[in-house]
Amino acid sequence: MYENDERLQLLDNWLNQVLPKLFSEQGWGAVPDATLTSASSDASFRRYFRWQGAGRTLIVMDAPPPQEDCRPFVKMAALLATAGLNVPKILAEDLQQGFLLLNDLGSKTYLDVIDAGNADALFADAIDALLALQKLPMDTPLPSYDEALLLRELQLFPEWYVQRHMDFTFSAEQQAKWQRVCGLLISSALDQPKVLVHRDFMPRNLMISEPNPGVLDFQDAVYGPVTYDVTCLFKDAFLSWPEPQVHAWLEGYWQQALAAGLPVQPDFNQFMRASDLMGVQRHLKVIGIFARICHRDGKPKYLADVPRFFAYIAAVLARRPELAELAELIEELQGVEGEQA
Repeated sequence: MYENDERLQLLDNWLNQVLPKLFSEQGWGAVPDATLTSASSDASFRRYFRWQGAGRTLIVMDAPPPQEDCRPFVKMAALLATAGLNVPKILAEDLQQGFLLLNDLGSKTYLDVIDAGNADALFADAIDALLALQKLPMDTPLPSYDEALLLRELQLFPEWYVQRHMDFTFSAEQQAKWQRVCGLLISSALDQPKVLVHRDFMPRNLMISEPNPGVLDFQDAVYGPVTYDVTCLFKDAFLSWPEPQVHAWLEGYWQQALAAGLPVQPDFNQFMRASDLMGVQRHLKVIGIFARICHRDGKPKYLADVPRFFAYIAAVLARRPELAELAELIEELQGVEGEQA
């Protein structure tokens, strides 16, 4: 499975160095014979392995430099732990080589188990964790979701989906529409109250764990719009829910956030509009990212979920007339795809 894997050989050498010390410090006795199996991989260059021996399991992160940097993960794990979130504990680290040894938060993600019968309970736990995250004071040096970052994310859509995937270039008129849409979405995001933002707070990154949930993939956290993470939670890349159910969950979050003193919009209709527009910004970004992962990184499977994001956008366009120009652009792109088919 891992034949000719130079990174895995380096990782194995590193484990042989750090495990005896860790086992001694923890009073676990001698290091047992163990297996190392793939735990997961994601859309980045990171991958995870599960070390198992004598009834004990650990997680090993392989984040190859220079493509990945472990330091933000280490920094954010420490910060989120102060809020009581169940995040991985870092048992050993080699930041230069890009290796981390972590405790195991479990083998089942929310995405693996969630269904109509357990969604309310699982999302209630997720909201509790999100509120704790958002209550953290904004005094840790972190990037902000500023205009430049928001625009850079939006530009992934025309660059990678429209131009690279569709082999189409916006006309001057279409480009002007796109710029106006970007301006509207960015203004909405920048006008929102700010909190700590995980940026990928979704079922795939929440583990069934004790306490529940275990929270992963937080290394890209920034300070930014209060609606970002909760919108991400209910409008997931790999799982969709009925619109009325999402509306009810969002309202429940908004009520809890108000009660907790978080800086959400004081009127629920304002909150919903901000959530809708924030979602559209993210959905356009993700469509671009999935096209990039396909054409740059050779991982075409992500494109299968692109229609889900266009469906999320369509639902918002139907109730937000201020996004009429985006509706026109998408209709025009669908016409081009029809001609190409």
